[in-house]
Amino acid sequence: MSSIPTIGVLALQGDVREHRAALEASGATTVAVRRPDELAAVDGLVLPGGESTTIDKLLRIFELDEPLQARIADGLPVYGSCAGMILLADRVLGGTHDQQTLGGLHATVRRNAFGRQVDSFEADLPFAHLDGGPVHAVFIRAPWIEDVGDDVDVLARIPGDYPEPVAGKIVAVRQGSLLATSFHPEISGDRRVHEHFVQIVKES
Repeated sequence: MSSIPTIGVLALQGDVREHRAALEASGATTVAVRRPDELAAVDGLVLPGGESTTIDKLLRIFELDEPLQARIADGLPVYGSCAGMILLADRVLGGTHDQQTLGGLHATVRRNAFGRQVDSFEADLPFAHLDGGPVHAVFIRAPWIEDVGDDVDVLARIPGDYPEPVAGKIVAVRQGSLLATSFHPEISGDRRVHEHFVQIVKES
């Protein structure tokens, strides 16, 4: 891999343009990924927000599910935001009866945990391993993580001054080359999460 990694953004639904802009501002070259041959050419991949059940179905329609699962198992760096976090998780609570995930992230994620669209909110989160103070996070119909495996590093939680049951919920994790957040850094203007993922790709 060159010093400038090529990072794909799954372009079936969601904030594709915003993720590409944030990644390119963070020192990566980006491509939209809709086909297996495009997936095969990237050094890392972003799974954007959107509707997790719809993206799941589209992955199967576009015959991307099995190639992507194989690349994740082979160590491809992947960052999932919001719906992308759900797709990476091994287990999902609150999903539809036929919902599938790509898996790989040893965690249980609760879909739509924070409520409906009208319950969207913003928060400033202490975020492990990132300099520059709290990350301003935008939550839109967001999931949270119920539990994680021993090999998963918890990077951010909802601060304790929020009401129960929200306070303390896990909203960002890393497991090896997999990164996941409940929130949408691509729309907040804070590029540090994307810069962190670009560094993960370079190190891989």
